[in-house]
Amino acid sequence: MTNSGIITGQYVRIQPTAASVGDRIFAQLIDWCVLLAYTALLTWFVIELDIKGWVVAVLYLFPLLFYTLVCEVLNQGQTLGKMALKIRVVKMDGSMPTLGSYLMRWILWLIDGPATSFVGLVVMVLNRNNQRLGDMAAGTVVIKKQKYKKIQISLDEYDYLSKNYTPRYPQASDLSLEQIEIITRTISTQHKDFTLKVAQLAKKVQQKFNIERKEANDLAFLQRVVRDYQYYALEEI
Repeated sequence: MTNSGIITGQYVRIQPTAASVGDRIFAQLIDWCVLLAYTALLTWFVIELDIKGWVVAVLYLFPLLFYTLVCEVLNQGQTLGKMALKIRVVKMDGSMPTLGSYLMRWILWLIDGPATSFVGLVVMVLNRNNQRLGDMAAGTVVIKKQKYKKIQISLDEYDYLSKNYTPRYPQASDLSLEQIEIITRTISTQHKDFTLKVAQLAKKVQQKFNIERKEANDLAFLQRVVRDYQYYALEEI
């Protein structure tokens, strides 16, 4: 996979591992089994309850058409099949995809999927990141979840977080390495606009990740976010 990791004084470069073509195929098969089971159960209810009209069409078509999109948007890039295989959709920089990215992947499934003889499968086999056309257009990649946040931290950094350290912001675990690098660089580089830039970044982080901050000081808030991120990263090593 391409280098989406970074190198800083606190972190060592990492590379999220792209999910294999086999992982993606098995995840898709599980999703189809889920939809098949839903369809079979719905058919039984329709027959038993003698349901008729447009309601039946909606009950059949809505899950079949929107299952993947709804699951990935509401479940941080995972369908039930992806959860079972421990893989997820992320942006190429490791951050969470936007709604537009999910929509692009979903729309291009019309080209990637069975309707066009699985063109996406052919593209995945030929692509070093195992991306289908929808991923390439949306700037996303499917990765192995267990290696998403894994990060090497020096012994000095480990000591920096005491054994009894309690994280304050669980949202910090959703930050990408690139975002952490931006925060770290901003709060460690002294310049004439330091206070202003720290304040702007603190506001952006708070709003983007819906954090109810407990520090009045912007610098203290960002430092806490970085420490919490380190804590969650260590938890997954």
